[in-house]
Amino acid sequence: MLGFCLLVGALHGYAQTAPRLNQENAEKLAVLPLGCINKEFPNKTSHVANTEVDNKLLPSELHPVFYGCFDWHSSVHGHWMLVHLLKTFPDLKYKEQLIDQLNKTFTLANMKAEAEYFSKYEVAKTFERTYGWAWLLKLDQELYEWKSPLAKKWHAALQPLTQQILSLWKAYLPKQTYPNRTGVHGNTAFGLVFALDWARVLGNKTFEQQVVDKAKSFYLKNEQTPAYLEPDGSDFFSPSLEIADLMRRVLAKEEFVTWLDKFYEERSVQQIGDMPIISDLSDYQTVHLVGLSFTRAWCMRGIAAQLPENHPWKRRFNETSDHFLANALPLIFKGNYGGDHWLASFAVYALAQH
Repeated sequence: MLGFCLLVGALHGYAQTAPRLNQENAEKLAVLPLGCINKEFPNKTSHVANTEVDNKLLPSELHPVFYGCFDWHSSVHGHWMLVHLLKTFPDLKYKEQLIDQLNKTFTLANMKAEAEYFSKYEVAKTFERTYGWAWLLKLDQELYEWKSPLAKKWHAALQPLTQQILSLWKAYLPKQTYPNRTGVHGNTAFGLVFALDWARVLGNKTFEQQVVDKAKSFYLKNEQTPAYLEPDGSDFFSPSLEIADLMRRVLAKEEFVTWLDKFYEERSVQQIGDMPIISDLSDYQTVHLVGLSFTRAWCMRGIAAQLPENHPWKRRFNETSDHFLANALPLIFKGNYGGDHWLASFAVYALAQH
């Protein structure tokens, strides 16, 4: 019965006007990461122990900053979200509380300790590769672009961790022979999107070229992608849309349109526009499908912006993006901690692209 109700909600969403990132929505969403940044349990660690001693360390002992919100990457993009909202809405209801939290987070000692984790343990160089790395660079970029004294202070404090992640990624890219085309954390295209955005904003030409070259080697010759098989049961990314969202950044507009027309068949475009059916919002894996609506929305919006006015998918992608947002946003507040610890960040990023 729950699956039927959510399907009805999905169908009803097509008649709704897409929500926007206004102060009211920002304040409702800000409560979620603010409430879990210091919440240590439940916790899903990805630590590979070297010894019996470090096998028993608490999440906060392994990661002095990003230990809350269930897992490391969710804490990172929860911090990104709070920074973005503070920057976007100077009179945010929770402004002083957010600043107090971020002042505790962004200290040089904290970030040195976070950076040291990646070299302290035997296999830690693969920790959060590349999903968590991508969100860390997005956080760094957000602070860099916000020209305020607080942001400058926080950005400076973040640099030990940023430089550690950058070093790991630059070392990994030449060795990555094949992309991961999954619909969850390991998706290569998603990571490269945020990495490329960061490199261009920060002016890191060397890293930018590495990312562009790798994107082209992985995806330039891709045709007739089997998106008609999407999604898998726990996807929060569309593998095909993530690739297209990357390639619209890599290719000139005309070249991108030519590439996109070969990449998608009509049956695949139809499939990625269908609203996900979420049978159980309380299931930590099934609730990923709410996030899929947000990521599809932001990818479609960005892709549509690169298409000429007469392209048949331009209006279709824009309208479908709106439908995804209208349906997914209310679902954030109907689940449990499986969604609460991460979905607000995805909603804010999707809303910010509209």
